[in-house]
Amino acid sequence: MAIVSPSLLAADFLHLERGIDMINRSSADWLHLDVMDGVFVPNISFGFPVLEAVASRCTKPLDVHYMIVHPERYIEQTARLGAMMMNVHVEACRHLHRTIHEIHSAGMKAGVTLNPATPLQMVEDVICDVDMVLLMSVNPGFGGQQFIENTIQKAVRLRKMITEAGSSALIEVDGGVQQETAPRLVAAGVDVLVSGSYIFRAASPETVIDQLKNL
Repeated sequence: MAIVSPSLLAADFLHLERGIDMINRSSADWLHLDVMDGVFVPNISFGFPVLEAVASRCTKPLDVHYMIVHPERYIEQTARLGAMMMNVHVEACRHLHRTIHEIHSAGMKAGVTLNPATPLQMVEDVICDVDMVLLMSVNPGFGGQQFIENTIQKAVRLRKMITEAGSSALIEVDGGVQQETAPRLVAAGVDVLVSGSYIFRAASPETVIDQLKNL
């Protein structure tokens, strides 16, 4: 059974409380929060005032994904939110091993993210230190993009790397996860499905979450 982490980026921001309440009622496992700074990616999403409001309302574990430069500056602040997972981009961290251990020291699980063109070798030397590897299946910065097909084989290769290393890291995929791609990702060894538009724009978001969980 897949872990489902709906992406708040696709919610109706005029009625954010309704979206969070829907997630609370649903069978979703986590809530995925995409923090963008307009520097690392060409978009700005939301910052700590919104994160704090969401954390006060959401009953699901928070899966915080930083698409920003210098994410290590915000480890303690993220921990104070009560976040379960802090996920940082390999491409944004000069001292990745140190950042992973600082996240753990703050009481959170540590995830690392790879952009579509970033090779898996970039996480090979920390694969036993991380709790999760997130594969971007679109170029980060905007929701609603088309799924990059190479992600399927990349997930297969990552699963092999994790198994051979004796790591317990989960594999998460974010971008273009929907009815057609989700079953193929799960078959490739993906543990966690992040989905935004496909869930929040559905006639019955809770039904779609159930369907993704039961792949």
